Amino acid sequence: MRTLLMAAGLSAAATDRSPVAPFEQPGPPVARGRIDELVFAKLTSLGIQPANPCSDAVFLRRAYLDVIGTLPTAEEASQFLADRDPNRRGVLIERLLVRDDFADYWALKWGDLLRVKSEFPINLWPNAVQAYARWIRTAVRDNKPYDQFARELLTASGSNFRVGPVNFYRAVESPAQTAAPGAAPGKDPRSIAVAAALTFMGVRFDKWPQERQDGMSAFFSQVGYKGTSEWKEEIVFFDSQKPAPAVAVFPDGRRAKIGPGEDPRRVFAAWLTAAGNPWFARAIVNRVWSWFLGRGIIHEPDDIRPDNPPANPELLAHLEGELVRSGYDLKHIYRLILNSQTYQLSSIPRSALRQAAANFAYMPLRRLDAEVLIDAIDQVTGATEQYASAVPEPYTFLPETQRSIALSDGSINSAFLDLFGRPGRDTGLESERNNRVTAEQRLHLLNSTHIQQKIQQSAKLRALVQGGTRPRDAADRLYLTILSRYPTEDELKTAGEYIQRAGSNKWPAAVDLVWSLMNSAEFLYRH
Repeated sequence: MRTLLMAAGLSAAATDRSPVAPFEQPGPPVARGRIDELVFAKLTSLGIQPANPCSDAVFLRRAYLDVIGTLPTAEEASQFLADRDPNRRGVLIERLLVRDDFADYWALKWGDLLRVKSEFPINLWPNAVQAYARWIRTAVRDNKPYDQFARELLTASGSNFRVGPVNFYRAVESPAQTAAPGAAPGKDPRSIAVAAALTFMGVRFDKWPQERQDGMSAFFSQVGYKGTSEWKEEIVFFDSQKPAPAVAVFPDGRRAKIGPGEDPRRVFAAWLTAAGNPWFARAIVNRVWSWFLGRGIIHEPDDIRPDNPPANPELLAHLEGELVRSGYDLKHIYRLILNSQTYQLSSIPRSALRQAAANFAYMPLRRLDAEVLIDAIDQVTGATEQYASAVPEPYTFLPETQRSIALSDGSINSAFLDLFGRPGRDTGLESERNNRVTAEQRLHLLNSTHIQQKIQQSAKLRALVQGGTRPRDAADRLYLTILSRYPTEDELKTAGEYIQRAGSNKWPAAVDLVWSLMNSAEFLYRH
């Protein structure tokens, strides 16, 4: 009978309360600002027709997942879908940008890039992870200017247990053969330069000529490390006793002037965050665009090089300029993108041309991140997860109310997160996160006791099914809770007939309905 529900297409379309078009609004998109003008002009030049604007229900779910990594509640969904304010989408964006969930979710993204992890091969250890993760989350919450964020990471000194950003210099790992003589793997200048280039410039260091690699590595040649009496604590500092770099060369080819006793890291950080730097602003706006639109203007977002040009150079230059003019305010860039018509296009292509995806003619389908997916399942069912870290010491249990998007340590054990592509946080590459769908993932969602018990034992879902006065009330609440929209009339008919066949005990039939919706592409994907 579950096959009947899935074959009936219960969740094949997203819709508002009185559905006319499922995923989209009628009519062509209209440019709302410079982003749209640049995107649509490029599409016109290529002969590509952009998708229609997405429906309110699709936008609601998309914005929640992209901004705070969290589904809207049924109440939030119903309120938004009933709102007739013409600026309701903009108002929603502003509300999401100040929620605590925003800091949790974007700290998770930065935790991946900055390799926040207790165990092998990074080995920050739990006390350092706590300090590092707390600093990152606070910076995200307070919208610290991005140039200041980068400078603090690059120039920090002090205890790894007490000064969070110094862990940037410890959260690097490299093969032993690349380390300088006498240096531990990951603490040699080249390994640090690899991490700095990837994180702040979006480039793969190993693709540079050797002399260029040597020139940038020199800026990190006087980073020192020393232990303390506290186990696993380490001090990171500017070690003036190490030989000063004979030649330090910026990636643009200019030789650096480093005064006697001057920390070369500060010289590099000043060059990197200067307004005219050709890499810094470009790398972060391209990365942010990829987080919201599914691919970078330069793709991959951490593989910027001359022979990998941007799909839309004018768009990239516009976003770079906006970031610099705003004082490196990342939320300003988020607002520009989220409020654009380009971001609010439907996921239904209107062109079969190969270049449509690379030029943002529609919103691509993207499977939910592992942490977002398990949080969504638990939010729907009212269930919880158990997370623990057996090693390194101390053995750590986390509260059952802990959300996955708020996990700060990449070493926390979770079979589900590992199965669904959580990154190892070993390299800082975007490609470490794997959101490709596998047969093992599908079988887990369809058949595992882990998911079945969450549904079958859900007091929250049982209450939704039993409440209400009209026959459609239960279906409305289930669809709002799981898919953030109301069911279509066809879906109501199919679900009603199926539940009616169950007789007086409707709960098993409702379980089948929930199972069907939670295994649908509409639930498992951003769209």
